[in-house]
This record gives sequence, C-alpha cells and structure tokens, in this order.
Amino acid sequence: MLKSLSLKEMTNSEQHMTLKNNRYYHMKKLFVILSFFFAFQTVSAQLFSKEKIKNNENFDKPLLSWGYYLGFNNYDFNFDYNQDLADIQVIKSFGFNVGLIGNLRINEYLDLRLEPGLVISKRELNYHSSFFQGQIFNDNDLFREVSSTYIHIPLLLKISTKRVNNIKPFIVGGFSTALNLSSNQENPDDNSAGQFRTKKNVFFYELGVGIDLYMFWFKFTPSIRGVFAINDELVRDSDLNSPWTSNITSMKTRGFFINFTFQ
Repeated sequence: MLKSLSLKEMTNSEQHMTLKNNRYYHMKKLFVILSFFFAFQTVSAQLFSKEKIKNNENFDKPLLSWGYYLGFNNYDFNFDYNQDLADIQVIKSFGFNVGLIGNLRINEYLDLRLEPGLVISKRELNYHSSFFQGQIFNDNDLFREVSSTYIHIPLLLKISTKRVNNIKPFIVGGFSTALNLSSNQENPDDNSAGQFRTKKNVFFYELGVGIDLYMFWFKFTPSIRGVFAINDELVRDSDLNSPWTSNITSMKTRGFFINFTFQ
C-alpha cells in the first residue's frame, strides 16, 4: 500500500513544494469563502430587500459609458511536451487586476467593451529531476519563478438578458492582447544563469459570465472570466539540450479573473 511521506522523509525540493502547496491551498480557500460571502451579501440586498431601488430608467441608454474595475487573477501554464517525462508542476498565487472600461451600446442586449488594464501575477515552476537525465544539478535548479506584469487590452462582446428589477445577467467573450513588461525576452542570460524567459506579446481568447446589479447611484458588476493564451510564450535557452526548455513543445497561459466593476 502507498503511504504519504512525512516532511523528514522528503527531499528538500519535495518539502518546499509540499509546504508551498499547503500555504497556497489555505490562501485560495480563504479567498473563495470571502468572495462568496461578499457576492452573497450584495445579491441578497438586491433580491430580497423589501424596498426596490429606484434609479434612472435610462441608466443603460447612453451610446458611450465609462467605468473602472478592480479584481484578482489566478494564472497557470498549460504545457505540451516532446517526451513523456514528469509534468512541470506550477505553483499558482492570486494576483491583482485594475483597469478602465469603455462601453459602446449596440442595443438593449449587446455591448462592445474595451477594458485596458494592469495585471500582476506570479507563478513558480517545479521541475522533476528526470528533466536533467544524468546532468549535475542542485535543488535551486528545480525551481523557476515567473513574475508577470501585463498591460492587458481585451475587446469583448457583452450579451445581456433583459433587466429584471435591479439585476441583469450576461455572458461576455472576445479576444485580447497583452504586453508582458516582465518578460525579459531580450535578456542574453538564460536558465543556465538562472533566468527563465518569456515572450513580450501574448494573445488570448476570453469567456466569462457576470451580473449587473443596479444601485442608486451606479452599477456594480461582479464577474468571472477565463483567459486562454493562443501563442507559445516560452523563450528557449541557447543550449538545444537545456533541461529547462528542450522538452517543452509549447507553454501557454491559462487562468481566470474575478473582477468587480463600477460604472
């Protein structure tokens, strides 16, 4: 029978991965609970309040409207490999989003949105020793940190249902481009010098859902959206047999946003 190893029985790299996974698991659990509680409180106020909020019936009528958003992201990498070795493990953490919204009203149910913003995220890659296949390495070689600061520019089509009282659900989808300010694509140093490099320009497609909640003075919108990279982001090492990059066919970002919008 299989049994779980204690921390003392693990290697340094395994201990590091286990402790980090436990820490991020508890952080994610707390974040999800707090987000659910906040959303439940907001929706409850809208749906179950005895007094309906009476705001301007022409709130959605302007051709152009503006707003801003704050939120969180959780980015991962999707890898394709050349050989069947152990998967690269990605330790994810929650990042931060902030940006502006420009909304073009097409009709009662369709809106075209431009949402330029700043997205900050961090991921850590954990390599298995099988990637090194007899090469000399130390524990530090098994870990690479990927910090990303994106200028993120999505163009989205928002498809809404009919407004009922003070709520209006919608789905949203479209394409985006991002400039990664932390990519170090032009850095001459590669993984042999401890530098993991990614490309500057990334292209995504995005799909999400949300709900417009009409307050007295503004519209508040919680939403969740998946983002999926289209292009390979990896900058490969100069050594064609590099243990860090030679077995990777493609490396593409995938993740989700939780945004809170004010218009």
